[in-house]
Amino acid sequence: QVQLVESGGGLVQAGGSLRLSCAASGRTFSSYAMAWFRQAPGNQRELVAAITSGGSTNYADSVKGRFTGSRDNAKNSVYLQMNNLKPEDTAVYYCAARYWSQSQYPYWGQGIQVTVSS
Repeated sequence: QVQLVESGGGLVQAGGSLRLSCAASGRTFSSYAMAWFRQAPGNQRELVAAITSGGSTNYADSVKGRFTGSRDNAKNSVYLQMNNLKPEDTAVYYCAARYWSQSQYPYWGQGIQVTVSS
């Protein structure tokens, strides 16, 4: 069982930056692939960034070059650095985890609001 807690959201002007953090419980964090998803009102939840257990990353086309995902296994944490934010980045952001051999993400944080004003 993995518990996830996000922090770092808030209100920022367009062009600004935010850094989201996700703290995970458990002793085998390094064996889990992590991801950041987001969901805007009226939209489906979408994958923003995926971070493998080995630290490799993949991003949605809409955030490539602006967002950077990373992890610190010593701190059981994963991060999402968001630069040059746009109003369309406004959403609830979720941290998610899956064991490295799983294909779906069964563990989710409670979500955190990011609002970008124009």
